[in-house]
Amino acid sequence: MLLEALSSAILGLALAWAAAHRLPHRLPARALVLSTGGAGALFGAFVMHSALDAVGLPVILLGAAVVSVASLSLLLRPSGRLRRHSAAA
Repeated sequence: MLLEALSSAILGLALAWAAAHRLPHRLPARALVLSTGGAGALFGAFVMHSALDAVGLPVILLGAAVVSVASLSLLLRPSGRLRRHSAAA
C-alpha cells in the first residue's frame, strides 16, 4: 500500500509538472497545479484500491493517472478570447 501511494504521488506530480511546463499560459500558479496533480493521483489510487482490492500496481497507477489528468483538466483556462456571433449576423 505504501508503494502504491508513493508511486501514484510521484506519477501525479510528474503529470502536473509536464502540464505546467507545456501549458503555462493556460494554467494558474504552478503550486496549485502541482498540488492538484498529486492530490488527484492519490485520490485515484485510493479509489482504485478500494474498488478493486487485490489488483496489481499497474492498474492502480492507471486509475491514479486518469483521475490526476481529469483534475488537472479542470484547471485549464481558454486559450484566447471567445468569439461570440450574434444570431442576426
